[in-house]
Amino acid sequence: MPRPRQSARKLTLIAFFCVAVSTVYGATADPTPPEQAGAAIPAVDQMPLAAPVTEESKARSEQVEVTEAQKAHAQAVRIIRALSALPPSQVIPYHTDSLPRPPAIISSLFPNEHGLIAKTIRVGYQLRNQQWFKFPAWLSRRFGGRTGRRREETRGRALKAIDLLEHAIELGHEDALYTMAEVSLFPPPALPLNVSRAFDHYSRHADLTGNATSQAMLGFLYATGYGGAVEINQAQSLLHYTFAALSDKSQLAEMVVGYRYWAGIGVNEDCMTALTWYERAAEKAMAQFYDGPPGGRTLPPSTTRLSDLDGGVYGPGASVASTGSNSARSVVKAANSRAAGETWEDVLEYYQYHADRGEVDFSYRLGKIFYHGSVYAASGGAASGAEGVGWIGRDFHKARIYFVSITKLVWPTNNIKAPLVNKKEVDEHVGVTGAIAAGYLGRMYLRGEGVKKDAKIAKMWFERGAEYGDRESQQGLALIYRDALIDAKPDLGKAVAYFTAAAGQDLAEAQVQLGKYHYGELRDPLMTGRRNVKAEHCTIADMGDLARATVFFESALRHGSPFEAYYYIAEIHSNQAHNQATLDIHRAGSCGIAVSFYKLVAERGSWKDDMMGDAERLWDISGLRSKGKIVAGTGGVVSVDARAAMVASGNGAVSGAVRELEKEAAKLRWWLAAEAGSEVAQNNLAYLMDQDKSALRHTRFIPTPSNDTARLALTQWIRSAAQRNVDALVKVGDYYYHGIGVSEDESREIQLEKAFGYYQGAVETQISALAMWNLGWMYEHGAGCAQDFHLAKRYYDMALETNSEAYFPVLLSLMKLYLRSFWYTFTGGTEKSLTLWGLPSDEASDDHWYLGRAKEEFKKRWSGNHQGQLDSGNVGEDGKIDESGGYVDDDDPVQWARDRKREELERLQAEHDADGGFGPDDYFDGATNRPGSREGIERDDTLDDLIFMAVLFGILGVLIFMRTQYVARLEQQQPQQRGQDEAAGRQQ
Repeated sequence: MPRPRQSARKLTLIAFFCVAVSTVYGATADPTPPEQAGAAIPAVDQMPLAAPVTEESKARSEQVEVTEAQKAHAQAVRIIRALSALPPSQVIPYHTDSLPRPPAIISSLFPNEHGLIAKTIRVGYQLRNQQWFKFPAWLSRRFGGRTGRRREETRGRALKAIDLLEHAIELGHEDALYTMAEVSLFPPPALPLNVSRAFDHYSRHADLTGNATSQAMLGFLYATGYGGAVEINQAQSLLHYTFAALSDKSQLAEMVVGYRYWAGIGVNEDCMTALTWYERAAEKAMAQFYDGPPGGRTLPPSTTRLSDLDGGVYGPGASVASTGSNSARSVVKAANSRAAGETWEDVLEYYQYHADRGEVDFSYRLGKIFYHGSVYAASGGAASGAEGVGWIGRDFHKARIYFVSITKLVWPTNNIKAPLVNKKEVDEHVGVTGAIAAGYLGRMYLRGEGVKKDAKIAKMWFERGAEYGDRESQQGLALIYRDALIDAKPDLGKAVAYFTAAAGQDLAEAQVQLGKYHYGELRDPLMTGRRNVKAEHCTIADMGDLARATVFFESALRHGSPFEAYYYIAEIHSNQAHNQATLDIHRAGSCGIAVSFYKLVAERGSWKDDMMGDAERLWDISGLRSKGKIVAGTGGVVSVDARAAMVASGNGAVSGAVRELEKEAAKLRWWLAAEAGSEVAQNNLAYLMDQDKSALRHTRFIPTPSNDTARLALTQWIRSAAQRNVDALVKVGDYYYHGIGVSEDESREIQLEKAFGYYQGAVETQISALAMWNLGWMYEHGAGCAQDFHLAKRYYDMALETNSEAYFPVLLSLMKLYLRSFWYTFTGGTEKSLTLWGLPSDEASDDHWYLGRAKEEFKKRWSGNHQGQLDSGNVGEDGKIDESGGYVDDDDPVQWARDRKREELERLQAEHDADGGFGPDDYFDGATNRPGSREGIERDDTLDDLIFMAVLFGILGVLIFMRTQYVARLEQQQPQQRGQDEAAGRQQ
């Protein structure tokens, strides 16, 4: 009996549940049944007449529409912001084969992924996402999973946002037009890219409001034809860009118009017009800079070329970007570290391990890394920013922890009134390191970075650091006295004294401040600490010594100032360019310098429209993604960093789909920056679209490159080359030499002449061995120039002198050149050929002299002496130039860690040897004569020359023998041929 009672109870509960569901459904459904809908509608003649429309009712109706449009727009913006921060599992995949992974709990229950049960579950999850396969309803509810439903919800929310925006647009909301255009061109991951819709809404918004940003985006679309939304029309593009720039609200548009007049794109080159636009853009950048905390805003990280991460356009060793002095750049070091398998996580882990053991050097470097947010800090001091290639994100909390751990060793307690008391006696190294850490702590309190802004606490730390002569502390004290951050009255005398002390230690920021003082900007107390770039309170006569100001500004440039110094030098040259009394040739030179420097300021000071920074975060240039961490966004509707964080923790195919979207978004931003004249953006675009990467070009193994893409790439290469990128110059020459992306109307001779011209331009820089080799090859074969074996040899030799890694290709080229010259002479050539036997040095110099050789020999002698200084050890410590002038590599945290590790191993080895140890490596060294005693394996240069000459003479002997045999056969065949000809004549 218990069993029937339980069954009855279950049936009762089921019936009650069904009744409740039907009741709820009936309450929410339409009370009028469909079949009775007609009866519920009254007849037309029975309907009441509409009330007459009055002005009051019309105004009330318009107000209701405005309110409704505002609500719809606000709700759409909230949805879009939420979509920008979705976790990757909810992102709508852009490929139908994007499959989620089974839940982790299933994997833990069935660890054997090759087992029958695991395979069955995996096949089921794959079938669930196939469009042709449908689970039964009861099985779908049970095993459908949450990911699919969440994606459907995300898709629904995205459609809802678009629908709300369209509804607001229909009601006449102008901001909704702009939001729809932005979301269409810069979509969050849950929305597709729609360039046509973006163009339509930008056009409507610009027509209604004249908005500068909408005008600028229309100019971009007309200039590039991006997405095929509109045909390229440079005249229409310039018109929209000019309208946007004239509004004085778009720094990007001002940079675009200035760049077009500077480079002559769609207009005639006009330096003075370009100067006007770039000056306006630079002033906006400076205004943003001085709106920040004392000392100015933190500069954005420096930008990075994608090609540099691969060793340059032509790879390591062949590119100018990674050879010579450029090999010491941070991006090249980072690329080498990546190639060696090192990651920033490994570096930080190594540093943290030693910092936890109380080693102050590692603690200081960790604090510095977390303060700047990059493994590589700029060389100009704390105010110069950081390198974008080593970006890991700023963490002021961690930076403060490491800095405090050092300062506590020197000053256990804090005392604002008497900061120098209670100092502990420590060794000099700990004291100096503590002073540097104190300077960073003072800077954090002065600017309110990670702590509450407090000038008094900042001054305490600065005074502690200044006691040891720390230059950053001296700079901080100067800012406090100059800007009167504690006392109501500024003390310019003390400020200049501290600036002078810091500048004496080559601090770029202090040198800038002294330059401003002599320039006249800091002499009026009302102007201290504030920007007055035109110095309206001072006449030219009152502005002090321009010569001394220029000296300080140029010194700041040499010591790494990336921003302010460029602006003031540009302003000095701008004044000269606008001075009608100046000679035209001097005005032209001053205009060029002013435009170049204003351009640098405008590009670096783009806090509001940081297209380059957004693109690098989307592309993940630094190689270290924030694991799900969403950092400060760009301030727009779509948060770029939130989207980058989504990619960071992606899962499988879904993450791959989002990654492709992020890369496309990065390309779009680089294209926008390239239009504004950014050489790095132009180089990145050209490198991504490069159609000249294959060594098997023009063969049946490699398809013909797309000429449309090649034409775009060539355009960007040319623009990058025009901004002094040597590798880009060589690449443009390659495009013309191979006929890639060039006009079909140009003859082959014109293409070769252009290639020769670009190679010649790269050779004139004296740093591109590849360009020298290319020019030698063209002289050898007479391509684009007259054939000249002597000039060919000259450029081959120059390539080897410029880059020792070109030894083997130059050797082969010279062997072929000598053979070609010999064959030319042997076959009756009239020009003077090369000789294998060199003349005495004095005779050779007279016989083979050419214009420019004196300069080349001087540079050769100077570089030899310079290398001798490096070999003799004239190198200072900690990235400083020593008294003898030897070149010293910049401070590299990764290399510093390697050196410390090597020193530790050497110390352990020395201790082992002191104990009388003799390991297997020592036996191996003695048996194979490894370094330490390299005399046994060094080769004689004379022997190499003899071997080379022997091989060359052997080849020549074989060729002479073959020619002799060939001539003998011809002589034997001639009588027979004459006899046959005579017989044929008699028969006729």
